[in-house]
Amino acid sequence: MMKGAHEYSSRLIWDGNTGDGTATYAGYGRQYHITFAGKPDITGSADPAFRGDAAKLNPEDLFVASLSSCHMLSYLALCSLKGIRVVAYEDDAKGTMAVDADGGGRFIEVVLHPTVTIAESQHVALALDLHDLAHDQCFIANSCSIPIRHKPIVQIK
Repeated sequence: MMKGAHEYSSRLIWDGNTGDGTATYAGYGRQYHITFAGKPDITGSADPAFRGDAAKLNPEDLFVASLSSCHMLSYLALCSLKGIRVVAYEDDAKGTMAVDADGGGRFIEVVLHPTVTIAESQHVALALDLHDLAHDQCFIANSCSIPIRHKPIVQIK
């Protein structure tokens, strides 16, 4: 049963028309920007493997970052509700994408590697276990059909 609906919106604008639009595959730029009402813009491009700008974010970067940040926010909420004082959190998330012979691609997995620092040693086991529940409650992970795994480390301040 749904508790309520939330809507999110963005506006994407392609900035890559170099004069002839998409007349040739090599002749157009992959850069774009995304605007959000009242929030900072994001500039992006394709991955360099697909003729994009390596200095800009690409959709694949944003996908992995979205999963990582959603997991973290779910996890921190659970820790605060369970009385675990997290004092630091970092994640070295890795996504693997496969491209087939026809040029289509898909992520085949994302693995999160969160390193969490907590204040009290008696909460280490629970702090580790809460990653499973955070995964189950992550809105973005729940919207994906690929395996999303996590390999957390919990350390004491």
